Order: sequence, then C-alpha cells, then structure tokens
Amino acid sequence: MKIKNIFFDFDGVIAESVTAKTEAFKEMYAKYGNEVVKKVEEYHLNHGGVSRFEKFVYWEKIFFGRTLSTEQVEQMASTFSRLVLKKVINAPEVPGANAFIQKYSKTLRFWIITGTPTNEIELIAYNRNLTEFFIGVHGSPKNKKYWTEFLIKKYKLNRNETLFLGDATTDRDAALFSKLHFALRENEENKALFIDYTGVSFKDFFELEKNLGEYFI
Repeated sequence: MKIKNIFFDFDGVIAESVTAKTEAFKEMYAKYGNEVVKKVEEYHLNHGGVSRFEKFVYWEKIFFGRTLSTEQVEQMASTFSRLVLKKVINAPEVPGANAFIQKYSKTLRFWIITGTPTNEIELIAYNRNLTEFFIGVHGSPKNKKYWTEFLIKKYKLNRNETLFLGDATTDRDAALFSKLHFALRENEENKALFIDYTGVSFKDFFELEKNLGEYFI
C-alpha cells in the first residue's frame, strides 16, 4: 500500500470542534426543554457527518411533526452558523494536525470532505491558515459519498492510493462506498459508535504518522 492522496474530515479530525457544534445545536433547541435537547445531542453525536440541513429536517419532523420549507431550513442553518462559526475557527487543533498537514502536503495531495456547508468550511479553512495545503475544500449540501466519487473521477485518483481520515460513521461509509483506505480518529464522542471497529485508528497525528508513516513516503 502506497498512500498518495488523503481525504480529511474536519470536525474531530483536523480541529477539536465537535463539542462546539453540539453546544450550538443544544442552544437552538433549549426552549423546548431538556428531553428534546438530550435527544438532539444524542442524534448529533451518533450522526456526526450528516449535514445540519438534514438534521434540522429530521428533528422538526420527529419532534414536532413539521415539514420545513427550503427557506425555513436555510434560516435555521444560518442561525446555527452564527452560533458556531467563531467557535470552530478558534477550536484547538487535533494534536499534531497542522504539523502533519504542512509536512506531507509537499508530497501528498489533500482534500477536505465534511458535512459543514462548503462556503462555511472554505471560510473556516482560510481563517485557520489551511487553504494553501488543500487542493479543494468540499462540504454540504452534497454528501461525502458524492464528494469521494467526484474527486476520484475528476483527479483520476487510484482508490488503493487514497486514504480517508474520519471520526464519524459517514466517513467510514464513504470510504467503504468508494473502496478507499480508512483510518479512524478516536475520541470520547465516537467510542460507542465504533466499539466493534478493528481497522486502523489514531488518537492524534503523531500516532497516525507512527502507524502509517512508511506508507506516506
């Protein structure tokens, strides 16, 4: 196995920003009481890579029997963005992430694939001084399976030379769908979701480099 291309999820992989988004979702539903807030938190953590648009549609239908219009979904997403954007930009890096990205971007090709809206993740990457290291930064409304296939075809990538770094089931599912290598970034939020996972994993980028460094050279 020789790795030449890496797809990065963002929240929980490059930045420790999962908690920031959890708190923003909880804040938006706080007026409906603790039971709803608890279910919102639980669903968000169990569906980490699902876009906020899909989550709002699901919650409004399940909790209140409401079918949102496109405009209503966009309004909710805009409110969420205002709550969370600064927190994500300022979130600490996953240990070793920036050094890893700067080091290996000289010899490997990098893309970000995330559930965050594309225009927002572009702004976040720019403000975190990451843009120059990535060929592209891609998010919702397209899902991760769409982006893995799109990028493979656009750049004629060899699937066996491509690695997806993720912390959510949607990341693993996209890697499986596109027949890519996958490495799981382990954290407290996803421990229960990947209890039976036996593949490559890492807690930080120092561990990732230790485990897979020979495949990046």
